[in-house]
Amino acid sequence: MDNPGPQVIFPAMATDSDILIVGGGLNGPALALALAQAGFTVTVIDALDEDARRDEGFDGRSYALALASKRLLAAIGIWHHVADHAQPMLGIKVTDGRAGEGPSPFLMEFDHAEIEEGPMGFMVEDRHLRRAFLDAMGAEARITHIAGARVTAQDVQGQSAEVTLDDGRVLTARVLVGSDGRQSGTARRAGIGRMGWGYGQTALVCAVEHEKPHGGIAHQFFMPPGPLAILPLTGNRSSIVWSEAEVEAARINALNDDAYLDELRPRFGSFLGDIRLAGKQFTYPLNLTLAKALVGDRLALIGDAAHGVHPIAGQGLNAGLRDVAALAEVLTLAARRGEDIGAPDVLARYQQWRRFDTATLALATDAFNRLFSNDNPVLRLGRDIGMGVVNALPGLRRAFIREAAGLTGDLPRLMQGKRV
Repeated sequence: MDNPGPQVIFPAMATDSDILIVGGGLNGPALALALAQAGFTVTVIDALDEDARRDEGFDGRSYALALASKRLLAAIGIWHHVADHAQPMLGIKVTDGRAGEGPSPFLMEFDHAEIEEGPMGFMVEDRHLRRAFLDAMGAEARITHIAGARVTAQDVQGQSAEVTLDDGRVLTARVLVGSDGRQSGTARRAGIGRMGWGYGQTALVCAVEHEKPHGGIAHQFFMPPGPLAILPLTGNRSSIVWSEAEVEAARINALNDDAYLDELRPRFGSFLGDIRLAGKQFTYPLNLTLAKALVGDRLALIGDAAHGVHPIAGQGLNAGLRDVAALAEVLTLAARRGEDIGAPDVLARYQQWRRFDTATLALATDAFNRLFSNDNPVLRLGRDIGMGVVNALPGLRRAFIREAAGLTGDLPRLMQGKRV
């Protein structure tokens, strides 16, 4: 890893910190660490208290971290805390079919051995990432973590952004960052509108234990109501992200464990032997939501506050971490040049860097979901032939693998594993 650049030294400013981040999930803390390591002072405001974030049962999700995202986590000092809980993704198999009938003979199959960099990604459970971020923020003197507090108002006064908390405190910074999810209050209070739509689908999320080893292979099985992702976790376990129509998902989620498994088994198949639940089940509504701008007056949006997409390609967190890397690089380089980090032309560089990539991802995931989440026989034939063609062309297959690994495009330094 390259040595970090010179530390940023700021003149005295009449603000509580250089950057205020609203949102304590994963992207917000990642940005806080990246900025603090570059010399900024950062305040993170989280609506949830820390005990809730550390709760084992808080969230059932796991994340398919692209190789580039793993490099970012290594660069900001997080990866070694979660490496023992990370399952390398050595391959991906994409198939099409119906529940209980098995997959179509046409498939796309990707093997990490077709690229030189190693595994194309890693599966890590949310609970391990959350704890690693909380511990790292607590150990960083430049980060102030305010948990269990909500922002009720925000404003800009001259060269300062300010927020008011529900306990009456007013905090100021030179830049305000919204990392507060798909219904971002930060974006709404700044007058940034959103566009998007619902898919009429709900994601059923759980983990299962199975008799046979998964070999590090991720499976994506497209069915008419929506895709089923079977994602390898450490040990003989897999994470399930199972999309169903809203009414059907509500019915399934209300079942007891045995009945839930009876619904899952025909979709999952028997290739890993018998399965049983390993933990609680969760549901998440599926929609597309894009902020109409990524920046405002002394404001930037990252993660789901900027772009919430369908989980069909597992790119939600990876896109958010690209935002983190790009914004950290823009602000750090601007500060080293002596620029006002909250100036419109500085924040515009971040928007220009990220806007095309996020719009392209949103359109691609939307089109992919519409193409595969139906039972139209003409579309089924066309997509099956298309998958067979991709699978037969090594160059195209390799391009898909590099895209999934996050190795394409204009990568910020953190996504290359380098400090800014």
